[in-house]
Amino acid sequence: MKIKSITTTLENIPLKTPFITSLRKVESVEFVRVIVESDLGIESIGEAPATKAITGEDIITIQTAIENNKNKFIGLNVYESFEKVDSLEIGSSAKAALDMAFYNLLNPMKNRTDKKTAITISYNETKKMLFDANVAVGSKNDILKVKLGQNIDHAIEVTKKIKQQNPNALIMIDANQAWNYNDTIKYIDSIKSIDIELIEQPVKKDDLEGLKKITSYSNIKIVADESCFNIDEVKTIVENNIADIINIKLMKCGGITKAIEILEYCSQEEVPVMMGSMLEGPISIKYASSLADTYKDVVKYIDLDSPLLYK
Repeated sequence: MKIKSITTTLENIPLKTPFITSLRKVESVEFVRVIVESDLGIESIGEAPATKAITGEDIITIQTAIENNKNKFIGLNVYESFEKVDSLEIGSSAKAALDMAFYNLLNPMKNRTDKKTAITISYNETKKMLFDANVAVGSKNDILKVKLGQNIDHAIEVTKKIKQQNPNALIMIDANQAWNYNDTIKYIDSIKSIDIELIEQPVKKDDLEGLKKITSYSNIKIVADESCFNIDEVKTIVENNIADIINIKLMKCGGITKAIEILEYCSQEEVPVMMGSMLEGPISIKYASSLADTYKDVVKYIDLDSPLLYK
């Protein structure tokens, strides 16, 4: 099977409400869709959202990278295409869109995980976040991923109130690099009596020393997200006990083949994984869901809620 053509389109899906973290605020999911056709007439799709705050790529950067390189794949078989994607000096999201389209030509993927996804509670004033959490739980979405910002007193207040009003909900906290070491320790000490499942990326991505000290101190599991994009960074996190859990996102690592490499390593090392996502289109969420099902022994948490947020 050889690559016959590659085309791209720009897609946009409005959200029900704005998605707000300490890093960004967006009101719709913008993504590039890649359509790959083989010489056998089989079509396959890949997708990549605009996540400049995380991967450094906007929607035009992604599409331009793919359009400028697409002719390099024409006539290659799928395995050669994987190698070509890996060799390109383009962003990880652009690579992911191509990689997942090629992978799906060989291994059609299905949205089949039986695990429930977390649903995002966007960063906002306390009253609004509490309202959103109560609505989510009332709609049987009882795994909450709560986005928090730099104001640590606000973070403590929101956490306590959400848990108080939703005692049976599983609460995952995501600071998106908004805190420093001292803020994080204050937060952990202030909520010791509350059952919180995990804290994701409390400090800047390059502050591995701070993240390690927090992990050592914390009675709550700590997740590395922006601190680990690729397999080498994951190995650094694991081998040095820098975090308890690894968050894998197709857009960070560069696609399905790279995600499998990380999943295999984490399975071997018995390190739990969160299968995460950016605000993505439905096809890339389906692929991540299928991976989560395939590696359910190591994927302990699912954060693939984009379709639940679509308007």
